[in-house]
Amino acid sequence: MNDDARLRAGAVPRGDVGQGPLRGGGQAVTPNGYGQAPFRGGVSVAAPAAGTGVYAALDLGTNNCRLLIACPTGEGFRVIDSFSRIIRLGEGISATGCISEAAADRAIAALSICRDKINSKNARRLRLIATEACRAASNAESFRNRVEAETGIRLEVIDRETEAALAVIGCSPLLDPNGRGAILFDIGGGSTELVRIERNPDQKDGAPSIKQWMSIPLGVVTLAEHFGGKDVTPESYGQMIQEVAQHVSPFAAEHGSDLREMHLLGTSGTVTTLAGVHLNLVRYDRRRIDGVWLSDADINSTIARLLGMSYRERASNNCISIERADLVLAGCAILDAIRQAFPLPRLRVADRGLREGMLVEMMREDGAISGCR
Repeated sequence: MNDDARLRAGAVPRGDVGQGPLRGGGQAVTPNGYGQAPFRGGVSVAAPAAGTGVYAALDLGTNNCRLLIACPTGEGFRVIDSFSRIIRLGEGISATGCISEAAADRAIAALSICRDKINSKNARRLRLIATEACRAASNAESFRNRVEAETGIRLEVIDRETEAALAVIGCSPLLDPNGRGAILFDIGGGSTELVRIERNPDQKDGAPSIKQWMSIPLGVVTLAEHFGGKDVTPESYGQMIQEVAQHVSPFAAEHGSDLREMHLLGTSGTVTTLAGVHLNLVRYDRRRIDGVWLSDADINSTIARLLGMSYRERASNNCISIERADLVLAGCAILDAIRQAFPLPRLRVADRGLREGMLVEMMREDGAISGCR
């Protein structure tokens, strides 16, 4: 792969593209979720080459605000800037039905940084999306209007099918090249998507296609708010698993047979955090996480370790931090429900997802990168 991010994915549905106006601001910022970490084995942050287009993909989720800016290079792309911040936009929505003033303020602060980064890199091809919090909140439209007025960003609210499809595009390069397919899952703050993807058996190296997908209105924020995320007992943890299983089981009953030569493929803060804790990393390192394989035994022992920690111990772990300390066990419960429904022996961890999917989709539409490899 060297410096390119080569993504393989079949045709997938998408929503309308939101490309709102962007006005400059001048705030200098330093957070960079990628740093010098490679994307799929070697993409580093670098200045865009002269004469190339600059693309930006923004994902405003229920828990996180994430931005990725990149230039196409051959069959993939090179990341030139990125940003990620936990903003908890969906905090309290399950109880009130509304995005709170405090959550909106946090989101707009993060989006203002994203706007400045997009302008500073002179990105002109944009996709700026919002997901479950803006699908669920009764005041989502007024929130989006405020975002546009204060940052110049007009958010596109995508549906769950589009969210699942973009996750497939972004994560499919991590599909086992010697396997048949995967059960891909994306554990978000307010929803969780599951997708069964498979290659054509007559084209072993071909692009995977979506066979079936589902989305449930449960994510780490909604589950933790309902059952409690700070003081999690074995009993409350089991209740969380049962709650998720009620949604996942019908899908698994219909689409969970014949799992030979398949594996789990997970994209979320839950699985990347789990991998970091399993590897005993002093601090989170994307280069060590993206693409790592975890066995059933690895996952079982790490979740047991997390269940044995107090909230304070989780908050002091550098791979979890105080921002995720009350959410990580809710995510593990969602993962355990998925594992019970799809008993596969291996999980591959993806530190990538919707942003990468949006970038690849836009670049393919423009003919800037090839459609397959």
